[in-house]
Amino acid sequence: MARYYVRDKAQTNGDHEVHREGCSYMPDPANRTYLGDFATCRPAVQAAKRIYSKSNGCYYCSNDCHTS
Repeated sequence: MARYYVRDKAQTNGDHEVHREGCSYMPDPANRTYLGDFATCRPAVQAAKRIYSKSNGCYYCSNDCHTS
């Protein structure tokens, strides 16, 4: 299990990135929301989509869920 967070500030394409704890690209604490502990990125992205409908996995730490 790993802790996952969603970036609150959208990227230029409108996506809110989902990051696994320890990612080099983890947003600052003031710019992220804790999603929970998950075995993979898929349920973490689904949890993020309940907050931000346009959520996507980070290319670096959640690549299996990175779609754009």
